[in-house]
Amino acid sequence: MTMIARRNFLQLAAAAAASPLLRGDVAPYHEIYRPQFHFTPKTGWTNDPNGLLWYQGEYHLFFQHNPFDTKWGNMTWGHAISPDLVHWRQMENALLPDQMGTMFSGSGIVDTANTAGLQKGSEKTLVVFYTAAGGTSDESKGQPYTQCMAYSNDRGRTWTKYAGNPVVSNIAPGNRDPKVVWHAPTRKWIMVMYLSTGGAFRFLSSPDLKTWTKLQDISVPDCGECPDFFEIPVEGEPGETRWVWTCASDRYLVGTFDGLRFIPEVMTQPGHHGQNYYAVQTYSNIPGGRRIQLGWMNKAVYPGMPFNQQMSFPYELRLKRFPYTLKLCSLPAKEIELLHEPPQTWSNLDLDPGANPLSGLSGDLWDIHAEIDPGEASEVGFRIRGRKVSYTVKPKEKRLYNGEESVAITPPASGHLGLRILVDRTSVEVFANDGEWIMPSCFVPKPEDQSLALFATGGRARVLNLRIHRVKSIWP
Repeated sequence: MTMIARRNFLQLAAAAAASPLLRGDVAPYHEIYRPQFHFTPKTGWTNDPNGLLWYQGEYHLFFQHNPFDTKWGNMTWGHAISPDLVHWRQMENALLPDQMGTMFSGSGIVDTANTAGLQKGSEKTLVVFYTAAGGTSDESKGQPYTQCMAYSNDRGRTWTKYAGNPVVSNIAPGNRDPKVVWHAPTRKWIMVMYLSTGGAFRFLSSPDLKTWTKLQDISVPDCGECPDFFEIPVEGEPGETRWVWTCASDRYLVGTFDGLRFIPEVMTQPGHHGQNYYAVQTYSNIPGGRRIQLGWMNKAVYPGMPFNQQMSFPYELRLKRFPYTLKLCSLPAKEIELLHEPPQTWSNLDLDPGANPLSGLSGDLWDIHAEIDPGEASEVGFRIRGRKVSYTVKPKEKRLYNGEESVAITPPASGHLGLRILVDRTSVEVFANDGEWIMPSCFVPKPEDQSLALFATGGRARVLNLRIHRVKSIWP
């Protein structure tokens, strides 16, 4: 960091420390609209998850962060670490703006074979790739957007920007968001990055993380920013895998990749429905081949809070074969069970219009599992702190609702609806039919409304199984 950049950083930090909003008047992490099991920084703005990697029992979450305001700006890489994807400890900011630009989004890997030659000591080198967003600060006026890397030899506690940055020079105005993965058959690193408007993305390869060669460009309509790229097994088909490419909005392609060309077999599909899940990224290096995705639950409003925006809960992805397509399915990572209180359960419960078997329950943190036969009902579902999560049954269309948002779904052959619902103070994440349909959404309920209801309209429904866990806070 130059002397000018450091002086400006310290001035901003001093101003933030004097801000009543960022200081807060309530114990940190216990504010009225603070999510209790979704990650948020202690103070300031956050957006895209960055650099997601696992190493030596720790999950690293980097994130776009404005340490000095609850609005977007001063893009810095915040950093948090968790032993279990649930309990997070915020660390010192990892990457600060410099003369090349502010720190835009990117990815992280473990350089197990020391291909970059940066390892010193016994720990493997952790490497993160980011966009130096030239022209987004006074110190970087006139500089272009370039792709850079930084590394750590102490398990991610301190970070050094590579002296040879940028590793990828400017290709197009606004090119950004490098995602780097290892391709074992060719023993090469693969980078996918966003090039420009119009859905243009570039694939590059490198033997050493420092020198990069173009492989191919693809253009994907209605897609932009924050690409991800990973190999995943086809569920129930031993030995079968596919490569999945996603963009920020969670639209994705499924295909094959030989280290030179990505060839889509299944064209773009939405990975979710709703307005509050963006800049999706998956973890690298997780043991056992699990594919864990995290997204920014964007566009929310948190009145009077010293922080702004939140992450989704981590989702575990599976690739399943359906008639005529392969499709990603998502469910909450199993680590949510670490926060479960003992459940309350019901089975084979007749649900008549006007009845609410959950009238004795109240709270703001829930994990709900339900299997419902709509029977004669025209609509069946839950009211959660005044927000409706429901399934409507019509002659030609079945729709799943999360608040005002909805999507037409194809019910399973049984006609029964499987629902999983995670409820935090400012979010409701809905998973239907074993994760085939997901709808993550943010909301700001009335603090005094802690109600929970199960309802049917238009006729009797039958609740085949219902299990409800209260969820504990992750914050001390």
